[in-house]
Amino acid sequence: MEHSQALFEEAKQYLPGGVNSPVRAFGSVGMKPRFIRQADGCRITDLDGNTYVDYVGSWGPMILGHNHPTVRQAVLEAVSGGLSFGAPCPAEVDVAKLMCQMVPELQMVRMVNSGTEAVMSALRLARAATGRHKIIKFEGCYHGHVDSMLVKAGSGVMTAGIPSSSGVSPAVTQDTLLAVYNDLESVEALFAGNKGEVAAVIVEPVAANMGVVPPQPGFLHGLRALCDAHGSLLIFDEVITGFRLARGGAQEYYGVRADLVTYGKIIGAGMPVGAYGGSRKLMEQVAPCGPVYQAGTLSGNPVAMAAGYAQLSILQEQPELYARLNALGEKLASGFSEIAPKKVTVQRVGSLVCPFFTKSEVKNYQDALKSDTKAYAAYFAKMLEQGVYLAPAQFEAMFVSTAHTEEIVGETVEAMARSLL
Repeated sequence: MEHSQALFEEAKQYLPGGVNSPVRAFGSVGMKPRFIRQADGCRITDLDGNTYVDYVGSWGPMILGHNHPTVRQAVLEAVSGGLSFGAPCPAEVDVAKLMCQMVPELQMVRMVNSGTEAVMSALRLARAATGRHKIIKFEGCYHGHVDSMLVKAGSGVMTAGIPSSSGVSPAVTQDTLLAVYNDLESVEALFAGNKGEVAAVIVEPVAANMGVVPPQPGFLHGLRALCDAHGSLLIFDEVITGFRLARGGAQEYYGVRADLVTYGKIIGAGMPVGAYGGSRKLMEQVAPCGPVYQAGTLSGNPVAMAAGYAQLSILQEQPELYARLNALGEKLASGFSEIAPKKVTVQRVGSLVCPFFTKSEVKNYQDALKSDTKAYAAYFAKMLEQGVYLAPAQFEAMFVSTAHTEEIVGETVEAMARSLL
């Protein structure tokens, strides 16, 4: 790892911790990061020429695999016309129209540049639409680095040992109410204690930033009913589940309607992009139609939109891809479960998989914290030695793409068995 390690040392002189996102530093697995120079299909290659089967997929958006030829061609054609206009372009209309066709109840969207920006904007809209200020979120659910959401957040915050973030004003988080994921009673109690004050409940329909924690039967439907009863909005953070669980995301997969939905990089095929959307009535409160201000010079970037339209079009036109993805996810999860039933609890939703190094089922944040992160770190290192690239943190998902095959997944399961000996 000579070249990656040398570059990491140099990077630390110019970038905080040598990285531009904390989990990339490999700190929670006690290693130094690999710098990636190339990706294709289900494989990535590092600076030293080592190739790995990739189950990170740029944290989810590479559902068709890296460097998909149709997506790549769309990007090349878009680049030939210019990189950024700061003005409307046809591609952003095409993507918005396609999203509304694919997602139940989605009538209008606003393009932004990241999932964090999408969440921030959706919360602002919810507060404006209801005239209320308080937001209910769940312990262990990560909604980007929005100040008000960095309270018992998931993802890298969990393994970094940072329960919240320095620099966040208490005044900003005073309207954030914490509930327990999969526990409707905790949500009911917050509504009861804050009558007429809750603007929205925001939730990851599948909590995929503290591993992979599925909603228990009735949980999402219960949230919908509580929001209706109290005049609050239900926001689905589908930065991970959107267009991955199904063409219509978690709303289609679970049959539950959200008032607002946030999306991330999957709608740009991995390029920097996000979006939030909902009914026409709600979205027309966003400027310039209404009083809720939100803007972005790079929003609807023509290159990102071209990539996103190419990927979403394939997903819309080939619904059978989801059955194949889910079958691969099941093969991966069941194979792992058979290897180490006494050491690991494997949880899956569709093509999202997570092995928790704990013996019991994980239903919420406190359950997830029981995981043996040192055991995961040892497992991670052994898998990397065998050419399998996993998330460098226990509390993340494995992402399967259409570029993975049954043979590759089978080989991965065999590597898992060797890593747990």
